[in-house]
Amino acid sequence: MGSTFDQNDRPDYDAEIQSLADYVLQETIDSDIAWQTARYCLMDTIGCGLLALRYPECTKHLGPIVAGTQVPHGARVPGTSFVLDPVKAAWDIGCCVRWLDYNDTWLAAEWGHPSDNLGAILALCDFISQQRVASGQSPLTMKTVLEAMIKAHEIQGILALENSFNRVGLDHVVLVKVASTAVATWLLGGNREQMLAAISHAWVDGQALRTYRHAPNAGSRKSWAAGDATSRAVRLADIAMRGEMGIPGALSAEQWGFYAVAFNKTNKDQQLKPTDKWCFSVPQRYSSYVMENILFKLSFPAEFHAQTACEAAITLHSQIKDRLDEIEKIVITTHESAIRIISKQGKLANPADRDHCLQYMVAVPLLFGELNADHYEDSFHAAHPEIDKLREKMEVEENKSFSEDYLDRNKRSIANAIQVFFTDGSSTEQVEVNYPIGHRQRREEGIPVLEQKFVNNLATRFPSRRVTKIEELCADHERFCQTPVHDFMQLLVI
Repeated sequence: MGSTFDQNDRPDYDAEIQSLADYVLQETIDSDIAWQTARYCLMDTIGCGLLALRYPECTKHLGPIVAGTQVPHGARVPGTSFVLDPVKAAWDIGCCVRWLDYNDTWLAAEWGHPSDNLGAILALCDFISQQRVASGQSPLTMKTVLEAMIKAHEIQGILALENSFNRVGLDHVVLVKVASTAVATWLLGGNREQMLAAISHAWVDGQALRTYRHAPNAGSRKSWAAGDATSRAVRLADIAMRGEMGIPGALSAEQWGFYAVAFNKTNKDQQLKPTDKWCFSVPQRYSSYVMENILFKLSFPAEFHAQTACEAAITLHSQIKDRLDEIEKIVITTHESAIRIISKQGKLANPADRDHCLQYMVAVPLLFGELNADHYEDSFHAAHPEIDKLREKMEVEENKSFSEDYLDRNKRSIANAIQVFFTDGSSTEQVEVNYPIGHRQRREEGIPVLEQKFVNNLATRFPSRRVTKIEELCADHERFCQTPVHDFMQLLVI
């Protein structure tokens, strides 16, 4: 009888892992649009993190694992007095910036929030900058933070263009972990071999299921999952920097690799490529495309597939507010991804459930003419039973052209339309919004809104003199880029 054994010829690193490492180590960012947009993205992300500190469900997760821990040159968490090791600081910063789901978004075959990577980036840059100064070296500057952001955005966003992780039941934070691990290793001074090892471990690491984002299990883990991913990324980068060997076939290994285990089937009975051809689709080279085209949430803390629906609802508010008892039905016309991800009927169990429900996010601005984070809280929902009454009258249907334009790389629309029908046979006009104010096609209109949002969020945590100082620094691109990271972070602590 013949022997059964594995062929033990150690392969080269998967081509996909090598391309990520080479991009981070070698690419020069020469796009002025990307550099400027990265600064705006940083402002918006920090502001959203500060606003989240108003919510005890967020702040209960923050602080050292062991009370009273002292960390020399520790990383600071904006809006707090915590000084932490960079692994826990990345967790805290990531938790804060994602808690309210109110900053940047990327939509493609996969979606997600590339600003989540700022947890790892800010924590490490603050820590490293302080270490360098203590040893007589030059500090890191905020330009390094922006470069790390551009590259992390690019990795997460390009991998999301044509690869749907959600269709195989995986959460998009797997891409946060991979992107953060790559830039964290770069920030720590890793060479190519260390970079390859770190990225391979990020793919092999336990992959998060999307269970906590969907009915009937939606919950607050979706608000801290990215912080957890960035924290793990810092730890994996540190392991690689200590000389830990990598896993060359992390993606492609037969039976045991990421493709075979986690990417070999869909939850919609759709067939992927044959086993011997499984790989990620990467339709363009890594550069700065994602940062240049990033989407901002400027008006509503709402899941991005619903942003234009919220705009349409506010437009209709004045026409229906005095006719609520006359409403027969409300028709929401949307794109396929919105139906699959955020269309819900029945009881909504918690704030995390509500801010990922298309019908809820339409009902509130229809009724009140606005939508903010407080509108998702249990107390508000309990006080306004009319929200659920309105939800019961909603019908959601797909517009095929909306779905096609959503995936068209030359359009990338996020279209929604709303029309309200009354019992007397009359109706409102159908209000259609194709691009939210945070889209690149509306940048000129959107940037002033972003800047004011940033100032408003700063004011929730700092006195007016400090707000003005931070605002003026962030408005001067050259001075901002030259500012030492630890000096900038000092402006953000209390």
